[in-house]
Amino acid sequence: MAAQLNAVLRHAVEHVWPLPPVPGAVSAVRRRVGAVLATWNVSPETVEDSLLVVSELLTNAVVHALPPAELRLSWIRGDGPGTLRVEVTDAGPSRAGQSPDGIDPDEHGRGEQIVHALAARHGIRIHSGGVTRWADLVAA
Repeated sequence: MAAQLNAVLRHAVEHVWPLPPVPGAVSAVRRRVGAVLATWNVSPETVEDSLLVVSELLTNAVVHALPPAELRLSWIRGDGPGTLRVEVTDAGPSRAGQSPDGIDPDEHGRGEQIVHALAARHGIRIHSGGVTRWADLVAA
C-alpha cells in the first residue's frame, strides 16, 4: 500500500497562482495555466476544457467572492489516464445571492453548468479560510 501511494505521489505535480483583484487577472492567470499544461504534455482537448473550467471558476471568484483568491492546479499521472484538478479558493461570498452592479444576468450564470459538463467530478468545500470550488478533468 505504501509503495502504491509513493508511486502516485511521484507522478503528482502542482502549481499555485494568486488571483489579484485587478482587471485582466483572469486572462493573465489563464495564459500561465496554458503554458504549464503545455509543459505537462496535456492533450489539446484536455487543455481546452481545462482552460474553460479555470476561466469559469476564477471568474466566479472575481464576481461573487471576497478576495483573496488562489488557483491550485494539480496533475496526477498514473498508469491510466491522468487527472487534472482545478481548485479555486476565495474568502467567501461578497453578497450572498446578489450579482454585483453592472453584471448582466444574461451574460453570466452558466459557469456552474459548464464546469459540471466538462468535469468528471466537481464540488465545493467550505472551510475556515473561505470556499474552495474544485473540478477534476480526466485526460487520456
